Amino acid sequence: MNLIKTKIEGLFLIEPDVFPDPRGYFFESFQKEKFQALGIDVDFLQDNESMSQKNVLRGLHFQIPPFEQGKLVRVVRGSVLDVAVDIRKKSKTYGQWESSVLSAENKLMMWIPEGFAHGFITLEDDTIFQYKCTNYYNRESECGIIWNDPDLQIDWGIDKPLVSEKDLQGKRFNDLISPFHF
Repeated sequence: MNLIKTKIEGLFLIEPDVFPDPRGYFFESFQKEKFQALGIDVDFLQDNESMSQKNVLRGLHFQIPPFEQGKLVRVVRGSVLDVAVDIRKKSKTYGQWESSVLSAENKLMMWIPEGFAHGFITLEDDTIFQYKCTNYYNRESECGIIWNDPDLQIDWGIDKPLVSEKDLQGKRFNDLISPFHF
């Protein structure tokens, strides 16, 4: 398992060891001791999965304390452009974002710790996206930043994605009072 650092402290891509053979392939998507050896020592409490058509944008989501979530995300089928925005007030990269293409083909995963807003856009029809969470979903703690915030200038690669009504109600980044004071 290979840890790939990003420009944002604490945000990592993870490249699993994949073992192909004539039948297909095998890899461990999570193994607690291996993740601890990489410096990611967390307990996951909930797994989620979504299926989306091409050009569906989900995000930018986060939950406020005490229901903040770290997420380990990956694609089972298809591909996404995955985006994480640093909303940790004391971070030197506060307000910066990182994006990576995650796909069933490349098998990359992204570790998104607490203190980040997260979203993705699907690049193929019938994309299946899975994520492990360090805390339970809590509707009252759910927040979001508008996907096309002009201050963040995230390059999603598309001008008119399919976005839910809820996600269209996200806050502007400059109006966000971040609850993450670390």
